[in-house]
Amino acid sequence: QVQLVESGGGLVQAGGSLRLSCAASGSIFSITSMGWYRQAPGKQRELVATITSGSSTIYADSVKGRFTISRDNAKNTVYLQMDSLKPEDTAIYYCNVYIRTLSLTRYWGQGTQVTVSS
Repeated sequence: QVQLVESGGGLVQAGGSLRLSCAASGSIFSITSMGWYRQAPGKQRELVATITSGSSTIYADSVKGRFTISRDNAKNTVYLQMDSLKPEDTAIYYCNVYIRTLSLTRYWGQGTQVTVSS
């Protein structure tokens, strides 16, 4: 069984920073892609950033230059450093990880609230 535990959300003023973490644990053979998605009230879940096992990254246009995704393979953990936060970044942030146990399976974290006040 695999678990994802997220941390690091909270309330911050516009222009501030937050760092999200998502740690995977359990019966893990390997981890391929890791990423972050977000969902604002009344909107669909959208991709924020992803990082491959080879550390190639993809960012949504709305966060390029402000957010940085990284991973620590030894800790099975993915991070999202969020700088220059804007009110429109307010959402629930979910980590998303592809983990190979007996097969390759996509897992979601429980979500962490990020609120940016103006």
